[in-house]
Amino acid sequence: MNENETLLLEPAPPTETPPAASHRESRAGMRFDGYEVGGFYDEMFARQGEPRAIARRLLAIIESLPDGEMLNRQKAAEQELLQMGITFNVYGGQDGVEKIFPFDIVPRIVGAAEWKRIERGLKQRIHALNLFIDDIYHQQKILKDGVIPREIIYSAKSYRRQCEGWNPPRGIWCHITGTDLVRHEDGRIYVLEDNLRCPSGVSYVLENRRVMKGLFPKIFSHSRVQPISNYPSCLRNMLAYLAGDEVPNPRVVLLTPGLHNAAYFEHSFLAQQMGIELVEGHDLTVEDGVVRMRTTDGFERVDVIYRRIDDDFLDPKCFREDSMLGVPGLMEACKAGNVALANAPGNGIADDKVVYAYVPRMIQYYLGEEILLPNVPTRICAEKPELQYVLEHLDQLVVKAANESGGYGMLVGPHSTREQRADFAERIKANPRNYIAQPTLALSRVPTIVDGHFEGRHVDLRPYVLYGKEIFVLPGGLTRVALKKGSLVVNSSQGGGSKDTWVLADSPVAELSAPQSETPRTPATEREGLC
Repeated sequence: MNENETLLLEPAPPTETPPAASHRESRAGMRFDGYEVGGFYDEMFARQGEPRAIARRLLAIIESLPDGEMLNRQKAAEQELLQMGITFNVYGGQDGVEKIFPFDIVPRIVGAAEWKRIERGLKQRIHALNLFIDDIYHQQKILKDGVIPREIIYSAKSYRRQCEGWNPPRGIWCHITGTDLVRHEDGRIYVLEDNLRCPSGVSYVLENRRVMKGLFPKIFSHSRVQPISNYPSCLRNMLAYLAGDEVPNPRVVLLTPGLHNAAYFEHSFLAQQMGIELVEGHDLTVEDGVVRMRTTDGFERVDVIYRRIDDDFLDPKCFREDSMLGVPGLMEACKAGNVALANAPGNGIADDKVVYAYVPRMIQYYLGEEILLPNVPTRICAEKPELQYVLEHLDQLVVKAANESGGYGMLVGPHSTREQRADFAERIKANPRNYIAQPTLALSRVPTIVDGHFEGRHVDLRPYVLYGKEIFVLPGGLTRVALKKGSLVVNSSQGGGSKDTWVLADSPVAELSAPQSETPRTPATEREGLC
């Protein structure tokens, strides 16, 4: 964006100013004069009252809006998300109903140079993780050379002996990855964890951007925000690539656990955007090692399955016998080379939070390189010296269970009670292999609308990486924000929300048109909510 460019804002649809925000409050509150950096790294401000260069234009535009207009647009965004049904389910919630994913219209901005470093680091990491997974299920050189203790792998809940010796199509195990990044007070970006099994959230990224472009059209038409609307077509192309060159028009489907899954909105959304069928396990059958789908035209062969079902439930003949969600014989068809699965079963071994601690060694071992995006310093409780330190410093550390997600199975030491620490100490001593500990990071913050004014809230970032013919990193990703004051937990299940992520380019960019999806053919067992 050139400094002499003038960005005009089109008015949002008329909305009433929320009752809590009076004319006087909106005039005083929707400015950044009183915004407090608060001693944290702020993504928008270099220091108190001094915006970073990448944010100056946006902040000036926000402050130029008429009184109450920012609040009107926030309300309009919330209403649109409600009408579109952009929801998620919280398992174990007392109300047991879907909830709207909270969204804040103040975006997070990432500069072009910084994004290039992040992109290189993510590509390096995914490349090494794929080599690691393939090695673990074949020659296990990294174990034989003592880089990773053998017992760490064999004791992992996500290690699948059923995958030993298997060669997935194109030699790719981690097709879709969501890597969680955080910025500490030192200004550096760290990898918090890897999500390789069934990473979720990209539908919110795409819908957040669509809403923002409707609310602030002139910003996007004149600025250098990199587009993301091509993600569904990139995902579809990557999936089709797995079918092999001998299949010119592969049939791709998305396998969902069903309507009551927490991410069902995303499953149906992505299937519709890619123009593929959304299926459940009972829509598919395996005959003579070939997967076929029941359709209104009869049984038709399936070449690629984008599965959003965990390994345990994929195939009752191979994994959990009591699974009612999967497809009997699916792994047999995979091993015969008759169908491709993304993500590949067994890749969760690289999703284990204890294995995460060894990623810097993996990169050095397989690529001969130093890690570009460092891990958060991690103590492995399975190692006795580390265990003792963790037990003695629980009040200072964040302790995580190896295979939990969503903010569960975690102790945030500085915010915990003595009883909670005593409970976790017993858990750790009973099963040290299951826990790691990390320092409490001062996550960076972004201005967020709170009660009619701006307050800093902690954020992380989940970029999405596709591994097909090449490795593609979506510019930006899901910025999750901890909406509770002082909270460091950004997960939606723990009260977090999201923001649009603007990755700037060095030069003007042309917005990509959204993919024109074909209408998917409906399986014979038509269901409510099927796209």
